[in-house]
Amino acid sequence: MLVLIISLLATVIGLGIAVLIVPGINAKNLLAFLVAAIVLGLINAFVRPVLWFLTAPLSVLTFGIFALVINALMIMLAAALVPNFEVKGFGSAFLSAVIMAVIGAAGLISVALLTGADINWYSYEYHTQTYSH
Repeated sequence: MLVLIISLLATVIGLGIAVLIVPGINAKNLLAFLVAAIVLGLINAFVRPVLWFLTAPLSVLTFGIFALVINALMIMLAAALVPNFEVKGFGSAFLSAVIMAVIGAAGLISVALLTGADINWYSYEYHTQTYSH
């Protein structure tokens, strides 16, 4: 549950920073921003994994850069679905995807630090500490 909450929080923070600093991304009000963050979180949970699976060979060939393209497309899809949330072009969406990837990585690291998990390049796993007297 903590992983889900931190993941959603990383999405909200990353999208918020993108709205503040990326030209071409605009939320007309707080409600539009929050709805866009929720919609983007749902898209990331259900649509993005399917696209990542289908485009895995292309992502490998581009050393993961194509994953940012998929994330940019997911941001554009959220903008198409949410009124009062605009993305003016692919460049703005791509820059937002980069920002959100950095914030997401920070979220993953914070989950590991908060839960005591070990981080490797492909996964993280939980360890419990036992103390004997």
